[in-house]
Amino acid sequence: MLGSLRVGGVVDKRRLIALLGVLLIGGFLATSLLGYFVARRSMHQSIVATELPLTSDNIYSEIQHDLLRPIFVSSMMANDTFLRDWVLAGEKDATQITRYLNEIKTRYGAFTSFFISERTRNYYHANGILKTVREDEPRDVWYFRVRQLTEPYEINVDPDMAHQDAMTIFINYRVFGYDQQYIGVAGVGLTVSAMRQLINNYQQKYGRIVYFVDKAGNIVFSGNDSGVTEESLMHREGMKEIATQVLSAKRGDYQYEYKGHTHLSNVRFIPDLNWYLVVEKVEDEALTGIRQTLYTNLAISLLVSLLILAAATYTVNSFQRRLELMATTDKLTGLANRQAYDLLMAQAMKDTQRTGEALSLALFDIDNFKTVNDRFGHLAGDHVITTVGELAKSSLRASDIVCRWGGEEYIVLLSKCSESDALHLAEKMRVTIAQATITHEDKAIQTTASFGIAQYRPGDTHDTLLSRADHALYAAKDAGRNRVVVG
Repeated sequence: MLGSLRVGGVVDKRRLIALLGVLLIGGFLATSLLGYFVARRSMHQSIVATELPLTSDNIYSEIQHDLLRPIFVSSMMANDTFLRDWVLAGEKDATQITRYLNEIKTRYGAFTSFFISERTRNYYHANGILKTVREDEPRDVWYFRVRQLTEPYEINVDPDMAHQDAMTIFINYRVFGYDQQYIGVAGVGLTVSAMRQLINNYQQKYGRIVYFVDKAGNIVFSGNDSGVTEESLMHREGMKEIATQVLSAKRGDYQYEYKGHTHLSNVRFIPDLNWYLVVEKVEDEALTGIRQTLYTNLAISLLVSLLILAAATYTVNSFQRRLELMATTDKLTGLANRQAYDLLMAQAMKDTQRTGEALSLALFDIDNFKTVNDRFGHLAGDHVITTVGELAKSSLRASDIVCRWGGEEYIVLLSKCSESDALHLAEKMRVTIAQATITHEDKAIQTTASFGIAQYRPGDTHDTLLSRADHALYAAKDAGRNRVVVG
């Protein structure tokens, strides 16, 4: 009888332990899965609404910067008095234009440089006269298209006959005489390989898949490690079902399944190139960290079921705090990051539009920062980036916000600040940085910074305001650095 009770008690105890274990593990499992799916949904929304659009905007800005130099060179050629005088004088000595084009090519590192005369239809390049363009020649169609343009220039991709038909990105700039009479087309060319290297750099920098698509859906350029091997969107698994929708919009966010993985895409049309920029992220890769957390929690639940709820609560709370901190703070400098800046800037613009109070931006970066890295090392470079941020912050008002824009570049949000006040504050930051001696491992490092500022104007968007500040910053760089320029 006692044996029966003991057996019954053991059985009941086991049942109770088993029941408690099932309840605890089931509760933990439900909580963990709920947290996982909430985090997954939050991560998905963050990628679609914030990360991919920001990356697309950044790459678009860098594309404009990377193409700015050849466009500037082509513009300079189109307005060069020598070129116009030589054409108007009758194109008498071809060696003069050949030397000129070779000098342009050599000095500015272009792949090719060229001029096509409207009067003689001669195609001049750095090695001489290549050919005479004709309307009945299919490979010369581009020239007669450019003649009819209303814009000053176009960017297109064509084989370069002067270099064994190497695919080349040409900037074709219309040339006019002093009486505004059309006299030809001048410009320079970049190799397609150079463009592909730019895409590789973007992919490595932002950790995204980047490729370009023309208006017909053909994949024009992709990075070497992008995994994009198809020739057209119509041939890309998952994307082909939405290709028509993608190509009919100027910008949009999309999701499709590719080889068993979910791809999140941000697509925008770039008028300068007449291409679509596609920036993608594989959702599964972004969720790896969250999945690992889930598996760890489930393993812990089997070993410490009594502490499982507390551990899960602590993990979720700790993870959430880390996410919030990571989402708004730059890890190196402790300054606000770009995501925090976007939120603050959106609110600041709303306040300015509502109240009419002044709002300014200051965009600055460290001059010759590569020299610091090369001479003192990357740890010293990180120390300089952090210290410059602290110096800038110490020169501002309590209401001003310094954000790390990326690399050695910073952006300062100046609420209730006019252009003259912004100029004063930027100059104060500039002087503070220039006069400071930054010490790293007993080595003194002197550095300076260049600033571009812009004040909000009625009708401005964030992009137009930032663009003026950005152009002002480049003007400061071009003017010799260590200065402030108003945009």
